[in-house]
Amino acid sequence: MRALIATLTAVVVLVASACSNDDGDASPYAAQTATIGESLAVLGWNMSLTNLRFEGDHVLVDIDASPSDPDKPRAKPEDIRFGLSGALAHPVEANAIGGCRDVTNLGVQPVSAPTPDRLTGTVCIGPARDQVQVRGVYVYSPRDRMDGTTTAYPAAFPVGLPATRDQDTGLSLSTTSLDAFRADGAMLDPTALGEPDAFTGNGYMLIGLQIDGLAEQYREVSEQRGGPAMVLVSPTLPPPGLSHACDIYGASVLVLPHESRDAVQVRASLCTQGEINNALLYATVSLVGTHAAVWTKGD
Repeated sequence: MRALIATLTAVVVLVASACSNDDGDASPYAAQTATIGESLAVLGWNMSLTNLRFEGDHVLVDIDASPSDPDKPRAKPEDIRFGLSGALAHPVEANAIGGCRDVTNLGVQPVSAPTPDRLTGTVCIGPARDQVQVRGVYVYSPRDRMDGTTTAYPAAFPVGLPATRDQDTGLSLSTTSLDAFRADGAMLDPTALGEPDAFTGNGYMLIGLQIDGLAEQYREVSEQRGGPAMVLVSPTLPPPGLSHACDIYGASVLVLPHESRDAVQVRASLCTQGEINNALLYATVSLVGTHAAVWTKGD
């Protein structure tokens, strides 16, 4: 009998340990997790995601959300952003509102907020050609910024962001490309700095970023902080912006590597836009802690 009790105790301990490890692996960067079809309370909303599917070069998922607490603040629908979770070579994200502009299927009902306490419709994330790697969908808001977690760097044309490392998170950021344009789409080269009329009106800049680090250190910092980090560029404009490319790339990206990766290796493209001097010569790249949630396919 004592041997049986000892054996059962060992089994219980092993099962509890396994469940603990599973929970940790499911949310290695302090993002809430659920399976597609389940509901999560995030950003002040009770969100349910269902029917993950593919439509051409886009990933579609249906959302239904209501306030977690009507008396407490919540993210505005236009500030909610979705992205694809998985071992993708490049992050793919889209705004909840307006993300279906490039989807031609007339049967798709894009996300809308018919009332202040309801968010419903289809989220369209793309273009996403490597759909085999898609394991789920995450959500966050570029407006949801944890106090005391912001580190900002200048990223002026034509130099861009100097290679830099954030000591707290262990993430290194560097510029891989920098393309500047006037609002009419005319591209500027570095010689434009000597032209007296080159920097008048509006303009935009497409910034290619490389984000690297040790997954273990980034995971520990994220768990201590209570959420992953996002990279933001500024200034920006709400869609539709000065260029369709800016609508596709956006001005933020969530740093949420797939849990199978031992290293953080993210290549992202972001857009600054607005008054041309601010958008090109006084652009900034910021690393900020935030809250996020992930829904997985569960297969």
